[in-house]
Amino acid sequence: MKNILMICSAALLTLTISSCKDKNAFKISGTLEHPGKIKKVYLLEADSAHINMVDSTNLSENNEFDFKHTAPYATLYKMRIGTSIFDLVAQNGDDIIFKTDLDDAGHAYTVSGSQESEKIQQLNKLENVYGAKSEKIMAEYQQKVQAIGHESDSLMNIYKPLFMSVQDESSKSVMKFVDDNKTSLAGFYAATTLDPNRFEQQLVAYADGMADNLKSNPSVRLFVAQMEAIKPISVGHKAPEFTINSVDDKAIKLSDYKGKYVLVDFWASWCGPCRQEMPNVVKQYAAYKGKGLNILGISLDEQKYPWVKAAKEMNMSWPQASELKKWDGPTEKLYAVQAIPANFMIDPQGMIVAKNLTGPDLEEFLKKTFSK
Repeated sequence: MKNILMICSAALLTLTISSCKDKNAFKISGTLEHPGKIKKVYLLEADSAHINMVDSTNLSENNEFDFKHTAPYATLYKMRIGTSIFDLVAQNGDDIIFKTDLDDAGHAYTVSGSQESEKIQQLNKLENVYGAKSEKIMAEYQQKVQAIGHESDSLMNIYKPLFMSVQDESSKSVMKFVDDNKTSLAGFYAATTLDPNRFEQQLVAYADGMADNLKSNPSVRLFVAQMEAIKPISVGHKAPEFTINSVDDKAIKLSDYKGKYVLVDFWASWCGPCRQEMPNVVKQYAAYKGKGLNILGISLDEQKYPWVKAAKEMNMSWPQASELKKWDGPTEKLYAVQAIPANFMIDPQGMIVAKNLTGPDLEEFLKKTFSK
């Protein structure tokens, strides 16, 4: 009888707690240690597009604060306390308990009552680990520069690969976090921190398999729509056919390059980064055109003269074409070009095998491809 009573009491307690939760709002109850002169806490609603302050509250005499706010779907929030920012995920029905010590230089905090917030905390810890590694490398580099009194290519050649290696490790760990949390909004926000060029294939696949429980969030819906838009021109898909006029007004078709490797390179005479990268493209073309590399330059210029003049100045000896409509050209729209330089490497079967290759990445790709 005693055991039955205990079970019944526990069930009643659970039911009571559950019934006390407000299903039309969420609550955050916070406690600060060592707040110093801080008197106010701010609640900001955040997503991949913007951040808005939605509420603020005064700190009590006991260094406590409360927020009550509505969120019909899981949403990322940030609490600003002094100069510190803390991430939370909340939705109606959550009863979140938050604690932190503002004397802690590492901004550690505890959170309960929201599994999504706990996952966001895990993501932040992950990012902090690699952030600290990057800061250490940069500090060492700056120290060496100060010691010799000037920037040094030899130092850069040592420290840049170290920095890039940490960035690579960080991206891979975030990608693993995304894969491990496919039904979590924390996984989605982790995905939005990845380089969309480097991880395009993974992000498109992630959007394809996005859990239905996340799609009530507008930021998630926007992300899915963006991935759906670039899917036809993402790596692993057949390059869309197009016809465009050359400098001498002759039609050039993508299908003219069937059975060949072709780099479709979008650029413009007014584009500084394009001009900066072009000597590398010229160098790689000279090295690999005899091995099967073709390039088709597509200019976003609006006037023919500066386009042709720039191509000649930069020794761009491959075929050139343009619709002279800047971003509004049919080919630019077909390939969703929104920034330049942009390029698409298309293989002999007409498949997109790489995108936006520049610098050492372009050289490495060509070396691997044409050394087979």
